[in-house]
Amino acid sequence: MKTDVLIIGAGPAGIFTALELLRRGYRGRIVLAEKGEAVENRRCPKASTGKCVNCRPNCHITTGFSGAGAFSDGKLSLSCEVGGDLPSLIGDDLVQETIGYVDGIYLEFGADTHIEGIGNPEKTKEIRRNAIRAGLRLVDCPIRHMGTEKAQTIYYGIEQYLIRQGVELLLGWECTDVRIENEHCRGAYLTDGRQTMEVESAHTVVATGRRGADWLDRLCVEHGIAHQPGTVDIGVRVEVRNEIMETVNEVLYESKLIGYPAPFKNKVRTFCQNPGGFVAQENDDNDLAVVNGHSFKELKSDNTNLAILCSHNFSVPFNQPIAYAQKVGELTNMLGAGHILVQRYGDILSGKRTWQKELSQSNVKPTLPDAVAGDITAAMPYRSMINIINFIQAVDQVVPGFASYETLLYSPELKFYSNRVKMDTDFNTSVSGLHCLGDSSGWTRGLMMASVMGTLMGRKLAQQEA
Repeated sequence: MKTDVLIIGAGPAGIFTALELLRRGYRGRIVLAEKGEAVENRRCPKASTGKCVNCRPNCHITTGFSGAGAFSDGKLSLSCEVGGDLPSLIGDDLVQETIGYVDGIYLEFGADTHIEGIGNPEKTKEIRRNAIRAGLRLVDCPIRHMGTEKAQTIYYGIEQYLIRQGVELLLGWECTDVRIENEHCRGAYLTDGRQTMEVESAHTVVATGRRGADWLDRLCVEHGIAHQPGTVDIGVRVEVRNEIMETVNEVLYESKLIGYPAPFKNKVRTFCQNPGGFVAQENDDNDLAVVNGHSFKELKSDNTNLAILCSHNFSVPFNQPIAYAQKVGELTNMLGAGHILVQRYGDILSGKRTWQKELSQSNVKPTLPDAVAGDITAAMPYRSMINIINFIQAVDQVVPGFASYETLLYSPELKFYSNRVKMDTDFNTSVSGLHCLGDSSGWTRGLMMASVMGTLMGRKLAQQEA
């Protein structure tokens, strides 16, 4: 097969690359390859089975058209301060301007017009004052919450639009390698599990998302694509009663708090807050079970969950942060017999494991029913655990009751953003004809910023045709 643009990965970065090419009147052939299912065929059987069945060949929550983010919480962050380091590459103004443009597209396809986190400036100031007293920084970011179920409808509309406009979707086709000759990318090799196909392309855009970070890292090593070890986040998913988070939920919807707790001073932050949400399990290609959170527009629980993530960087002599985080996850899975571990915060401080009977007697009932009560400290690295404990105590000064005995901590919560691909401001890598976008590139984190990067990629490719 020959094409003008080959996009590998149908997450937000890949989708918006194709979408913007169309909107700019691009006349070339566009092929979008995705190893997962169409968005309308993505269904997690856990809703009926009550437990994760480890779907094969791919987890439906993390893989398929629209990527992993749309099936977790469906939140669009409307500030360039949130979502990774893309502004450091191309500038705050361009990123913020493009956020507005991308947000308009989501609205066209049915996103809720309501914006969370605005309209209460005095209460926001009070929350910020408490954060400052606790040694934390509050990033009050406006949020457009699509919701897990609504996001699926929105991305289905985008999927059908791309098909009608002539974009060729190769669903169920996984990229195994790229074809590089004389430092120029000539295309890629795809397989559907039965046959292999070579796709020759003038431009190859790799947008494989967080799920494809490890694969892209290996690709860079094998082909000498310039990159550097990035950051990996290791942490926990915290769950408390809605009553504890009530003020923050009403004023900000999502409290983005950042701190550098003693004694290690690593960056620790909250991420992906889900008021009335549900804790969920995801499985990667290596059978690694990791925890995440969902937030629906209609269906609500009695709890709020959010991630607390500790950033780790490695360079000398060890420079494999993704492998490090995977080992932490594997050890935690071992203790949970392949399931997510959950432990009460007070039990951690008391130096004891949590028992299932204790969970049944607590005010906070787990929204992940098949999580295994145990001891996450037996697998969590000491540095990460101390950072998380001290950060929770600081957050308690902003949200009284956050550090209560019954607060639940689920593990492992891992975010693989490693392997930052070196690129210029036009998203060209050290190999001509090859571009890397989204979370797997190491430059973005989350739906909106990945969509922004894809949009800008589409513009640049359309300009080259003109």
